[in-house]
Amino acid sequence: QVQLVESGGGSARPGESMRLSCAVSGLAVEYYAIGWFRQAPGKEREPVSCISSGEGKTFAPDSMRDRFSVSRDTAKNIVDLQMPTLKPEDTAVYYCATGPNYCSGFLLGTVSPAFDSWGQGTQVTVSS
Repeated sequence: QVQLVESGGGSARPGESMRLSCAVSGLAVEYYAIGWFRQAPGKEREPVSCISSGEGKTFAPDSMRDRFSVSRDTAKNIVDLQMPTLKPEDTAVYYCATGPNYCSGFLLGTVSPAFDSWGQGTQVTVSS
């Protein structure tokens, strides 16, 4: 059974940084794409950043590409999302998910149904 558990969320001030982690069990992150998504209050879920299987190429929508970065540790089976210079509009619940071996939907900025295993989410709140 695939299980994804996010951690590292919390409160931050604008300009601060935060790192979220996604601990994966039931599959090896080296062979599956792991995507990060977020959902702000009253808004639809949106893709943030993704690391593909194999060589681990990263993908993100244009709006996120220069802001966040994703990396993985195949030995620990963990995928991290680095978020430097947080803004109030980054406030959301952040989720990691898997399913395909490629980052389906991320360049288009859509949430692909191919991502069918999700974590429970972790809250990130950015305010002064």
